[in-house]
Amino acid sequence: MAASSIPVLKSAAARLRDLLARKEILVCPGVYDGFTARIALKEGFDCLYMTGAGTAASRLGMPDLGVLSLNDMVANAGMIASLDRTVPLIADADTGFGSTIMVARTIQAYITAGVAGLHLEDQVVNKRCGHLEGKQMVDDDTYFSRIRAAVLAREEMRQTMGGDIVIIARTDALQSLGYVVAISRLKKCIELGADVAFLEGPQTVEQCEDVCKDLAPYPVLLNMVPGGTTPLMGKEQAQKMGFKICIWPVLALSATYAAVTDAYGGLNANGEAKPTVHEEKDGVKSFFGVCGLNACTEFDRIAGGVAYREGV
Repeated sequence: MAASSIPVLKSAAARLRDLLARKEILVCPGVYDGFTARIALKEGFDCLYMTGAGTAASRLGMPDLGVLSLNDMVANAGMIASLDRTVPLIADADTGFGSTIMVARTIQAYITAGVAGLHLEDQVVNKRCGHLEGKQMVDDDTYFSRIRAAVLAREEMRQTMGGDIVIIARTDALQSLGYVVAISRLKKCIELGADVAFLEGPQTVEQCEDVCKDLAPYPVLLNMVPGGTTPLMGKEQAQKMGFKICIWPVLALSATYAAVTDAYGGLNANGEAKPTVHEEKDGVKSFFGVCGLNACTEFDRIAGGVAYREGV
């Protein structure tokens, strides 16, 4: 029998692991819906990050206060991951949404949805954004049981369906329990099988440097939130410190808030809205194109459809 000509594609997790094996730091823009993901893909990023804060705002119109369910997050992550299977997606998974059983379900659901990596944190289930005050932590045993559950569930998925996911251990303990406890938690998580460490909210450049040194040689994630608690830095500085991943979770959310506020404010004040540069040049096709207009019409043509034969 002739060998199959169907190419064997790497899994999302395998693609992410390849990116982490490079020397260069991996910069991931925060996306929260199909449109922001399409724009990020258009700009050529190697990896995307689905923000929980953006997902709460866009899907529910709510703040990042632990209001999202597992189903909310999986539906959003799966849709984003499906837009381009060659570009891996890292997704927020909050606390794992409950007990160890729920953490296992989270791992299973994210893998099935095509997510490449996720992060699990040590806040209580009634959590909040990592750059807000008043965060409450679970104890060591509870947090470590979450990571164990994630690793066990991943291994089960590997054995039963060849599934995989990169597990990122996130601690928010710095704010209330201090640096020593936070680093100790991350070291234990790596020992338990987590792949990447994520210290949320370092407050100084020195702390950023220390976390990379103290967790070497394991990969460390840096979270850049303008207006948050961590000093902002560029790709080169973060890479020089030793960070392996740098996420910008609210970049699109902040830009959207500013641009849409300006546009809506002008319409409300003046009763009219001026076309954007893109609209003046290409009309509505400018953003339909970003969303795959040409690919859709070409697919219809190849499949023998006639709906778009005369153009769009």
